[in-house]
Amino acid sequence: MKRQRGFTLIEVLVALLVFSLIATAAAEVGSQYIASYERIRDKTLAGWIADNRINELRLEEALPGIAENSDETDYGPFRWLVATAVLGTEEPTMRRVEVTVARIRDDGSEPVPVHTLSAFIGAN
Repeated sequence: MKRQRGFTLIEVLVALLVFSLIATAAAEVGSQYIASYERIRDKTLAGWIADNRINELRLEEALPGIAENSDETDYGPFRWLVATAVLGTEEPTMRRVEVTVARIRDDGSEPVPVHTLSAFIGAN
């Protein structure tokens, strides 16, 4: 009589357990990679938008007035809310500029602030 060879039920269950743990860990790493990529992409685009806004103010002929405003703009595949605050300083020929860039969500909820950039602008 020949004895049949193969895996026992316990061995198969242990192998499935090990495989499921590895698959779960791989899925988690993939999810973290995607979230990290999206965060870096948004920070990069928002940084460029803020930099562009400050450079626009620097290129104006006159020193910007003390005020706050916000505009919506399309940049890359997204819509952004750009809030600019021009603040006075002790020096009357200088202004402090704070630009906050927030990504507008597709679902209509509150925009998510992504990046804030501050700079000083002096009279030409």
